[in-house]
Amino acid sequence: MGTTVRTNARWLFGGDGRSSSNARMERSESANEDILIFYFQLDLQTRIQYALNIEQFDVAKQLREKLTEIETVIIRQREAKRGSSKTEAQDKAINLLRVRADLQKAVDSENYALAAALRDEIAKLETESLAVSAKALAYQNVKYAFRLGQKVRHKVHGYRAVICGMDHVCCESKSWMETANVENLSKGPNQPFYQVLVDVYADPELLVAYVAEENLAEAEISEKGRFDHPYIEFLFFGEDTAGDFIPIKQLREKYDQPRYEASGDEDDDDGSTDS
Repeated sequence: MGTTVRTNARWLFGGDGRSSSNARMERSESANEDILIFYFQLDLQTRIQYALNIEQFDVAKQLREKLTEIETVIIRQREAKRGSSKTEAQDKAINLLRVRADLQKAVDSENYALAAALRDEIAKLETESLAVSAKALAYQNVKYAFRLGQKVRHKVHGYRAVICGMDHVCCESKSWMETANVENLSKGPNQPFYQVLVDVYADPELLVAYVAEENLAEAEISEKGRFDHPYIEFLFFGEDTAGDFIPIKQLREKYDQPRYEASGDEDDDDGSTDS
């Protein structure tokens, strides 16, 4: 998608005064964009199905083309976050084999200048390969302390929020990490980070924040009251018996997260068609 998704929200809420300007250092435009792209994907899927139902096949085809464009962006974003995936690790290994073969040819032909350059390239590739493999392992083995739809409280700034996305490590830009003082966290960027929707009554300007796991705590029962945010209605079905939100199936699939059932919800219908 050639254009960057942007949004300017203007709220009619005043905030409760607990959040400071420091909290806004964790505001994330990229997380907000990610959520909006997800919304456009859902909307297009619905419109395609409607067009097919009323036999407007040309319209459905045009919408599919737009959906393909958005899904390409989503895949690109996912791969950027998983830049340490198995595929990249395998690519690095293949490159190493190729360069080592070139090195052997250079030695056999007594082209020692080329051989020296190839040795330097091999050393660089080995370092990169090790880093990629380590990150891939971290991605596969990550365990999240919080789940989609869970209501949480920011330990430092005190605002209430809801988990709507998660990454195995901080996937924001270097400039964002500097602004948010990520290096001052006890675990730094190498810990799970969460996309959270901030209650508009807590801070009407924050909207979407990107928060380190160490800075979040599960909300107390007394903190699980009314929660207002414009994105709630398309990301969640409603609330479970524990007062947390129930993520839609597509959101769970996006983050490969299992369905969670609070005690007493086993026989409840959450509005989804999957089990």
